Amino acid sequence: MPPEIEKLGREELLEVVREQYEKNETLQSENDRLKKLIFGAKSERFVPEVDPEQTSLDFGGTPEVEKNPSATEIIIYEREKNNGKQKPTRQPIPAHLERIIHEIQPEEDVTGLMKIGEEVTEELEYTPGKLFVNRYIRPKYVKPGNDGEGTKVLIGNLPERPLPKCIAGPHLLAALIVAKFVDHLPLYRQSQMFKRQGIDIPDATICGWVNAVGRLLKALYEGHKRKVLLSIYLMADETPIGVLESDNPGSLHRGFHWAYYDPVNKLVLFDYRPGRGKEGPKEILKDFKGHLQTDGYAVYDEYGHKQGITLMHCWAHARRKFAEAQDNDRARADYGSIDYLP
Repeated sequence: MPPEIEKLGREELLEVVREQYEKNETLQSENDRLKKLIFGAKSERFVPEVDPEQTSLDFGGTPEVEKNPSATEIIIYEREKNNGKQKPTRQPIPAHLERIIHEIQPEEDVTGLMKIGEEVTEELEYTPGKLFVNRYIRPKYVKPGNDGEGTKVLIGNLPERPLPKCIAGPHLLAALIVAKFVDHLPLYRQSQMFKRQGIDIPDATICGWVNAVGRLLKALYEGHKRKVLLSIYLMADETPIGVLESDNPGSLHRGFHWAYYDPVNKLVLFDYRPGRGKEGPKEILKDFKGHLQTDGYAVYDEYGHKQGITLMHCWAHARRKFAEAQDNDRARADYGSIDYLP
């Protein structure tokens, strides 16, 4: 025991013991939480031990809890024995798919024989996407002028195209966009797929096409943004995303996709920002009025004092703390559980 402790009186020793006990409890709690994060299950779901006096947030979708959990009953039922003879059922092939008929005749001569039926076997097949060329030929004609007018050249008009001076047609451009942003297929891989079909389209060219289409879609994006921000209830969150640097090939910087979700109409607005500062939501939400639900990130705090906005926090984040407190105080953790919500 340190000399300075030996000199303390009874009351002072009790105070030291109390402080050390509280410190030990705190360290033990932190140690248990860290062990659970490293080795424990990642799910936060748990079934609380319900206090009969606790008010349940039951909306009709939660069954009543058995008042005597220790009571048991024996249930006897019969079931047919599976002897392994049951054949697996095959899912029918959708009727809307094109059918290519292949009729296979017997190897023997069937001339004059009566047909008594047929066996039909369907096989689902696939043909990879094919590139082809639309070649527009426009004849030119000379029309003589009248009363001294000069001759006129007549020629048909080309169909309207998204990128007039681009060799890519609208269907190819749409396929590139969907493959990249919906199927998450990078452009350089799509370029490799084209090479296997015998056409070499440089990566820079494809990137230029996608950028040009993005500029065409900006008006549609702005209209979508206005529609989302007309909602009276939005959920906001941000997630990091690695962004390739054009000035330093091969390097990444950490950007952020800010998502604004309208749960009523199930619409999502994505807003990319190079950082996680308040500039993004400040610009997007400058005219928003209604309920704003967030995860408690400090950037959103100012909206709790903004006129016309009711700031709400995420229940999942709040519930997470009750899940972490189960081992420390099960009764109160159960009381704070929101597992009753449908």
